[in-house]
Amino acid sequence: MTERINESILNEEIKEHLKENRTDHMTYLEGMEVLDSEIDKLVIKAAEAFDCERYTAADVKNALNHDRKGPEDFAALLSPAALPLLEEIAQAAQAETRKHFGNSIAMFTPLYIANYCENYCIYCGFNCHNNIKRARLNMGEIEKEMQEIAKTGLQEVLILTGESQKMSDVRYIGEACKIARKYFKVIGLEIYPVNSEEYQYLHECGADFVTVFQETYHSGKYETLHLAGRKRIFPYRLNSQERAVRGGMRGVGFAALLGLDDFRRDAFATGMHAWYIQRKYPHAEIAFSCPRLRPIINNDKINPMDVQEAQLLQVVCAYRLFLPFSNITVSTRECERVRDHLIQIAATKISAGVNVGIGGRGGEEKGDEQFEIDDTRTVDEVYQAIRDHGLQPVMSDYIYV
Repeated sequence: MTERINESILNEEIKEHLKENRTDHMTYLEGMEVLDSEIDKLVIKAAEAFDCERYTAADVKNALNHDRKGPEDFAALLSPAALPLLEEIAQAAQAETRKHFGNSIAMFTPLYIANYCENYCIYCGFNCHNNIKRARLNMGEIEKEMQEIAKTGLQEVLILTGESQKMSDVRYIGEACKIARKYFKVIGLEIYPVNSEEYQYLHECGADFVTVFQETYHSGKYETLHLAGRKRIFPYRLNSQERAVRGGMRGVGFAALLGLDDFRRDAFATGMHAWYIQRKYPHAEIAFSCPRLRPIINNDKINPMDVQEAQLLQVVCAYRLFLPFSNITVSTRECERVRDHLIQIAATKISAGVNVGIGGRGGEEKGDEQFEIDDTRTVDEVYQAIRDHGLQPVMSDYIYV
């Protein structure tokens, strides 16, 4: 099966592990909540039926002419036939963005509080087989990091950990959320998937939204990329957003890591996943991230294969036209030029002053980073860049009463 994997991910150790017998990635582990829901099945069914080659330029133009885009329109906008019409698609996406968001661009920063991980995801810098410097911040160190972030004027923080329930348990994350409430108006989480009642606890501690990267919606590819750990269980991860909404989270974020598999199919599945959640839970806020593969420690050759800048723009615009009210985040995986371009068209949220290591803002960095970033601008520099493009930086657009 190795010939089906992005070759830039592989090394000799990984190739040997791929030969070993592995547990069933579709079987839930003890303690994992099983939802009475059909959304995961509907998403996979839609992804399996997706055939990007069957769409024509006429289908793309028809999609653009529809006031409300359905799944067929979304599929057409993601097809190869849409690329020659990308300028027209981008103009439509830009108009849709301004209609719903005006010229506002939300700003935030991620805070990595731990990088211990129990999963073996062969493309990730945090994976348990990668020889990196591990660390977990204590509450005093977390507060110091948050104080430094707050000094920049940011009012939204995204708390991240490696996926280790042992080293970063739910109570630890909850305590970090309680500290964050003292300094920020909006608190997001990007942690390992948990059960509904644990999401409820984290919401009570102050968390507003949860983002979970499915990485790829292709079950077979997912199995070869996630060789061990709780993350190996494909359906449990796929149902994370629904558990988070049931746990009371205001919003949920969706993403595939573009470049792991057929990016068009993964983008289509990501959009359909969000669409089904929105139809079932219309009160839930929807957000997308559009990350491409980046080099990691001990593998600087990793690349996103055929996901070039034009294809990335196509995906972002398709998300905007399909689910026009959704937030779309562009991260520091992308360079300054690409990020500045995307916020002028369809992206509505951008990170700034980013450090993807453990600690470093309030003192010496204690642990290694998850991946290499490509935009190292400070909060002030990103703020000014947004203004220079005639847009309005927004630190928070929520009022709590």
